[in-house]
Amino acid sequence: MTNREREILRMIKNKPMISQKELAEKLGITRSSVAVHITNLTKKGFILGKGYIVNEEPYVLIIGGSNIDIQGAPINKLKKHDSNPGVVTTSLGGVGRNICENIARLGVKTGLISAVGDDVYGNKIIEQARLLNVNTEGIIKYNNKSTSTYLSVMDETGDMNVAIAHMDVIDEIGIEEIQAFENYVVNSKYCVIDTNLRKDVIEYLLLNYDCNFILDCVSTTKAIKVKEHIGKFHTIKPNKLEAEILSGIKIEDEKSLIKAGNFFIEKGVKNVFISLGSEGVYYTNGVDCGHLSTSDVNVINATGAGDAFIAGITYAYMKDYNIEESVKYGITASILALESEKTINEKICEEILKLRFENINFMKRR
Repeated sequence: MTNREREILRMIKNKPMISQKELAEKLGITRSSVAVHITNLTKKGFILGKGYIVNEEPYVLIIGGSNIDIQGAPINKLKKHDSNPGVVTTSLGGVGRNICENIARLGVKTGLISAVGDDVYGNKIIEQARLLNVNTEGIIKYNNKSTSTYLSVMDETGDMNVAIAHMDVIDEIGIEEIQAFENYVVNSKYCVIDTNLRKDVIEYLLLNYDCNFILDCVSTTKAIKVKEHIGKFHTIKPNKLEAEILSGIKIEDEKSLIKAGNFFIEKGVKNVFISLGSEGVYYTNGVDCGHLSTSDVNVINATGAGDAFIAGITYAYMKDYNIEESVKYGITASILALESEKTINEKICEEILKLRFENINFMKRR
């Protein structure tokens, strides 16, 4: 958003029925110039149709990676250093994009800031987002880059054995790109960030905007980018290894797990969810805490469970549920992902999430 557009939007919010003529006179510009700015604000989603109705419906903004997932799975036990008969599938992916799609399928208004190549895959990502009613204004296409690709090989249990990520295009998103869409950021109810973003971009977001930021660490290697500013996040969802790296605390038992959770709370994080794989999730907000798990899951594909968990807790936040309800919705969403052959369970929706939520046997480990 330009400075002039920001100024016009402010004036419209203060006086929704203001005319283009009056705006032009107050700003000292021509009426035709005002019309151009109004058109741009409408295209960007800040103004809804005639009458200058400002778009203020609560929404979640996701800033992160979008890519194509190419996944191979063996028919028999995976043999390393050998050719394995199996099945190869191609689908849309990327941590930020996956979280966005899951949240949108749950009926929450969403927007996505990401980067793709000006190619068939990039166009497919944008097309799919639009079909889900995601605001795609922030998805930037780059002519000289290819859409990111994530290549993974699964083992016979459905768990990932190894993966290669080619995500150069996401580095094209710099501070100037964030500034261009800053109104999306500041007006979001929650803003999800994944650490595929450049470190300087993440730092700029955390230090310049007062938002409810939710963190997806992505990996132990990339999680280190946020260590210095971890307290700026409203919510974090590290796994055990990521929590150890970010806190400096070795998690060996329940006592050290609680200690790690308290470390993040003392730094300023509001809600902490530490994923422990088959052992469930530890959660704390400094007042309420617990360790939940469930055996009600048939793992078909382990990829995408973490993205679904973030979507589940974000959905719960938008419904103003408490932290225990939020972690349960997160676990429920991740189970739906685990039971799907694809990274995203295309059947996920608010109705199915609630129905599954009511039928899961959650077990308190403490």
